[in-house]
Amino acid sequence: MEALTQFMADLVARYGYTATFLLMLAESACIPFPSEVTMVVGGFYAASGQLDFFWVGAAGVMGNLVGSWLAYAVGRTTGRTLLDRYGRYILIKAHDIDRAEVWWDKYGEAATFVSRLLPVIRTFISLPAGIARMPFGKFTLYTFLGCIPWTYALAYLGVVVEGNYHKVMTYFDVPTLLIAVALAGGAGVWLLRRRRLGHGG
Repeated sequence: MEALTQFMADLVARYGYTATFLLMLAESACIPFPSEVTMVVGGFYAASGQLDFFWVGAAGVMGNLVGSWLAYAVGRTTGRTLLDRYGRYILIKAHDIDRAEVWWDKYGEAATFVSRLLPVIRTFISLPAGIARMPFGKFTLYTFLGCIPWTYALAYLGVVVEGNYHKVMTYFDVPTLLIAVALAGGAGVWLLRRRRLGHGG
């Protein structure tokens, strides 16, 4: 993990927004490059003045969206067959896909939004959305809205920790969990209010 973190940090340092976009695309396309690393490092370089905070976040959001489109297309055209057969070659674990499918079964289309705030599940949730043939426009909207708070929150964490981001990466599950809990809680409140308004109408 340490070697992967350093590799990703080097890419962001060298190629800036392009690396941020491509790494976030890869993660959302089910290739396990942790967004926690990409965005925290991007936030650090924004704090140091080498990158712009808004564009770091924007590159991350767009990378997430495009990668999600790819995973959605795989789910819609081949189901799990392709990843079950070849996923192990890019370190994709079947039980991670299983977890995403459980979330989809439990929450339906809303899972496409809420799960963007949760580690691991966020990487694979586009597959069951594609398999279920969720309308592409709605999938795109929910994905885009779900990616924004997660991506910018991680980038802001990079701004806060600045030069200590290497230490944060060693324990990135902890800040990731805190961000996920806070954002998922906010998403839950939003969904609850929306349902109540829907019932009221």
